[in-house]
Amino acid sequence: MTRSQRQARLLALIVPLALLAGAWSFQLWGGLFPCEMCLWQRWPHYAAILVAALAFMMPPRVTKGLVGIAALLIAISGVIAVYHAGVEYRWWHGVTACTGTLDLAGLTPAQRLDRIMGTPVVPCDVAQWTLGGISLAGFNALISLGTAATIAILLGKRR
Repeated sequence: MTRSQRQARLLALIVPLALLAGAWSFQLWGGLFPCEMCLWQRWPHYAAILVAALAFMMPPRVTKGLVGIAALLIAISGVIAVYHAGVEYRWWHGVTACTGTLDLAGLTPAQRLDRIMGTPVVPCDVAQWTLGGISLAGFNALISLGTAATIAILLGKRR
């Protein structure tokens, strides 16, 4: 296994671990509860960690493929994060069940109650935290897509 492949394997494990540690820290100690789309972004990172960890246990001939799969999973989280950030910045509409709008006009009382009870507590279209105008979803997009690209470059290097 080449040095660049070892670096790619390490990145594929460490970056999703760090991003999830950050997300859980914001949730547990920062009081920022995830919306539905925040949770969607976490699933590919969980899977990437499992695949990257497996790459450390497999023979070198299998490792490159597993690291490539981990990079793809990291990129998928990044794409979901781009979509989520776009919803937060009002560039496009999110999925109806995940936005903060609640239209009750023309509904019966029972339908209104159902709509209220089905509305998420944490809306996906409101950034709970930003730094320099970039939301957590925006940071996930930048870091995840950048990491996936870096892993792809490292895996593509020749000896």
